[in-house]
Amino acid sequence: MELANLLGIRVAAIRDNDKNYQKNCIENYVDFASEVLLCPLHGELDLAAQRAAIDPAPAGKRKVVLATNIAETSLTINGVRVVIDAGLARVPRFDPGSGMARLDTQRISKASATQRAGRAGRLEPGVCYRLWSQDQHEQLAAYASAEILSADLAGLALQLGRWGVTPGQLVWLDIPPAAAYAQAQDLLERLGALDGEALTRHGQAMAELPAHPRIAHLLLRGQALGLADMACDVAALLGERDILRGAGADLHSRLVLLSGEERAARGAQGGVQRARQLARQYRGYLRGKASEPVSDPDHPRWLGALLALAYPDRVAQQRRAGGAEYRLANGRAALFAEADSLMKQPWLVIADLGSRQGQREERIYLAVDFDPALFDSVLAEQVRVVDQLDWDEREGVLRAERQRKVGELILSREPLTGLDETARSQALVNLVRRKGLELLPWTPELRQWQARVALLRQLDLGSKEQSEWPDVSDAALLKSLEQWLMPYLGKVSRLSHFANLDLSSIVHNLLPWPLPQRLDELAPHHLSVPSGSSIRLDYSEQPPILAVRLQELFGLAETPRIAGGRQVVKLHLLSPARRPVQVTQDLANFWRSTYAEVKKDLKGRYPKHYWPDDPLVAEATARIKPRKS
Repeated sequence: MELANLLGIRVAAIRDNDKNYQKNCIENYVDFASEVLLCPLHGELDLAAQRAAIDPAPAGKRKVVLATNIAETSLTINGVRVVIDAGLARVPRFDPGSGMARLDTQRISKASATQRAGRAGRLEPGVCYRLWSQDQHEQLAAYASAEILSADLAGLALQLGRWGVTPGQLVWLDIPPAAAYAQAQDLLERLGALDGEALTRHGQAMAELPAHPRIAHLLLRGQALGLADMACDVAALLGERDILRGAGADLHSRLVLLSGEERAARGAQGGVQRARQLARQYRGYLRGKASEPVSDPDHPRWLGALLALAYPDRVAQQRRAGGAEYRLANGRAALFAEADSLMKQPWLVIADLGSRQGQREERIYLAVDFDPALFDSVLAEQVRVVDQLDWDEREGVLRAERQRKVGELILSREPLTGLDETARSQALVNLVRRKGLELLPWTPELRQWQARVALLRQLDLGSKEQSEWPDVSDAALLKSLEQWLMPYLGKVSRLSHFANLDLSSIVHNLLPWPLPQRLDELAPHHLSVPSGSSIRLDYSEQPPILAVRLQELFGLAETPRIAGGRQVVKLHLLSPARRPVQVTQDLANFWRSTYAEVKKDLKGRYPKHYWPDDPLVAEATARIKPRKS
């Protein structure tokens, strides 16, 4: 009610069963509309709409400005006395895994909250209403994180290449994230701007243009193809926010609007004018003549070609005819959230896409149809030929084919014949690496062997920097499949043949002599206990477990050790019914402090069994009672 009064809204106290409920709602809405001027304020507005938000309210009106983070700047709006802060911000975050930016909604920092509150008192006393508690405020970060930690670093990587330096050679307030920087370098290599750490001649030309590397590459290649005007218009459209929001995703319609063939709607005029001005600036940067002009520069397919030059990773193929989902060259998925005319196209290049927090797939906002035949001409550098040897998951057999690929998309494929043994074995190794070691015929005994070796290696590395015991962890074995597994794959031709491998002999060969003998000495399969029984050790956990009936340890003062005394085993002390009654690594302390209570309980449940008062001098037994002498 207080906030409503601040906005000049007269709200009637209406009960749910008030007969005049609808009438009062209409009257309140009319009062609100006549007395309050609602003005949005964000970067996509034209100049007139921005002026309406900034200028003083007309006489007799109260103005409410609905603003984004732009209100945190030094912008001053006359007459603001009240700020209502939701405490949230939509922040672009670059995802190195996808090479795309996505908008995340997150809590603002204390510094931003202070900045927002300051808008209320710029010209006169005011008040700020924060829609969160004081406790929540204390949990906010002091300041927002540096932009370099979440930004696209392609432009930075291009300039560092121009200077001939790497990030490690410079002193930073905030070091660029390694993953994002590697993603940026990979993009520059695909754009032909980077060769190793050095810029190419094309990269030098890109660095001289005041534009993102994607846009710079588009402009230079577009000029070389004799498509400079279209390239500048496309670059301007990509540099501006969408000038035709809500009119479908097809970029062709934006290009027509920019060329002046159609009149822009009133709300889009500002964006169109900015895009035209930016296109003129780009034309001023381009010099020289076309070096490899195309024969039909007016053909609409060149829009898709230019867009693919800027976004080679966003060439997309439809998953099923007429469907909304596409697979991108970078391996990601994208889809139309609503029905669109472009869904008739089997191939697209996507200019603008992204996802919000909690969304799995990317949403397509701007795109253009694409002719894959361009990969045989002006986009041939994006195509790579790969000889692929892999398993047909349905048939369970090895298949070999030569694929023409653009990123992760397959343009064409043809069977390969006459494979050599090395290539064939490598395909089998790749299959194991992808599916995991569980594809091989492991047994519980082999897993115990693996754990025994791992224990001795771990003990060595805990006391010194190296170990004579090899690393036989799953990760290490997967990494070295070529060395220990490939020589034994000659007879494997179907998936089911892996079960025939003598895996025990294969992995045991990883231990050179005399380590197999020392393994049995230091990490034995079984331990002898005072009753005379030989009890199996379980190495699947660390420390190894010795599960033994309590009566079989009478007379044993200390916990058994292995590995030359370096490792104490974990005792699972069992009842006569082989149920755990105690877990310990300190047997002496158990006899001293806990045995009496355990004995009382066991004696009640198993009265016929032998439960001596002093277990250290009693005779151990695997029977109900010791044999009589």
